[in-house]
Amino acid sequence: MPILDSHTIEFFSRSPEQTRRIGMRIGSELKAGDVFCLQGDLGAGKTTFTQGLAQGWGSQDSVSSPTFIIVNMYRRPNGEKLFHLDAYRLDSVPEAEELDFDAMLAEGALIIEWPERLGDLVPKERMWITLDHIEEEQRQMRFHAGGKRYDELLDAIRQSMFGGS
Repeated sequence: MPILDSHTIEFFSRSPEQTRRIGMRIGSELKAGDVFCLQGDLGAGKTTFTQGLAQGWGSQDSVSSPTFIIVNMYRRPNGEKLFHLDAYRLDSVPEAEELDFDAMLAEGALIIEWPERLGDLVPKERMWITLDHIEEEQRQMRFHAGGKRYDELLDAIRQSMFGGS
């Protein structure tokens, strides 16, 4: 696993199941206010990864891509929330501003698919994950931490996945 710099790690997933498991490990670390940005082409594994995140976080709800409804909300038994936003169909940044990220982040964590469509609305402090389709089943995943909380998460991911730095 190459460590590109102290804020970035990269690894390869060999199957959708592995992509989901990586998400599950990270999901167990999620807390309210966290922002995860998932960038990648259609079919790159964003929803599969999100399914793992939500499962690891403890969602009672099944995960599907919110492409047509823009935002899905998942719940935990204790009432905590996880918001899953798909920006693919948003036509403009003003349209996105109406979604009120601050209110979502006050109540839970936020996963954003197609974050590049939101411009400066994406919080500076966040985990940016780029998924690239390598072969039929393989995905390259690059995690880039923006801010102290996400550097700490990256360290936790390193520990969990690779047993050290």
